Amino acid sequence: MRAYDFTMVMDNFTPIFPGDKKQEIVQESTIAKDGWNDKRLSFNSHFSTHIDAPIHMVEGAKSLTDFPIERFMGEAIIIDVRGQSEINTADLSTVKAGDIVFFFTGQTDKAGSEDFFKNNPVITEAMAKKLIKKKVRIVGLDSYTPDNAPFTVHKMLFRKDIMIVENLVGLKQLSGKRFMCYIMPLKIRDADGAPCRVVGITD
Repeated sequence: MRAYDFTMVMDNFTPIFPGDKKQEIVQESTIAKDGWNDKRLSFNSHFSTHIDAPIHMVEGAKSLTDFPIERFMGEAIIIDVRGQSEINTADLSTVKAGDIVFFFTGQTDKAGSEDFFKNNPVITEAMAKKLIKKKVRIVGLDSYTPDNAPFTVHKMLFRKDIMIVENLVGLKQLSGKRFMCYIMPLKIRDADGAPCRVVGITD
């Protein structure tokens, strides 16, 4: 068995969505002073690598805690769409119902630079319809958003109870491969989203 981590590191330099309140990760206690180490964490629910629940943008829709834990696990495939400003021609021929689909755009390679929030690749409505028709369970990508305002693609997926993972990293490791994926969000009651650890497992 081999494990692959697709999770962005959380620190005070992790990029935040424009307009969000900046995170605070503070060393509250130290062994030298207090006898133990302890950090205080303050950040938005859509911080770092995170998963969006339908209630994020659809009134009355499901929160993360409305889904059983099994919904966050399953077979996954990473599709290389680098160079596409609009993700519209990705090959979904190997995608099966219930799959987790990640799009490898290369955008998070720019995290920490001014270019990260510029010219982000977007999933088109046509591609969203194909994903919905395939009955996938989760869609993710290595970018801070799959689409821009008015966030039509977000809402199309949410209305079908398809959750969205954003700010993935390291997708090149298993690009084009099928593997088991485990997405573990913080267990926040009625969460509209939460940071999560995303791990791929191969035999």
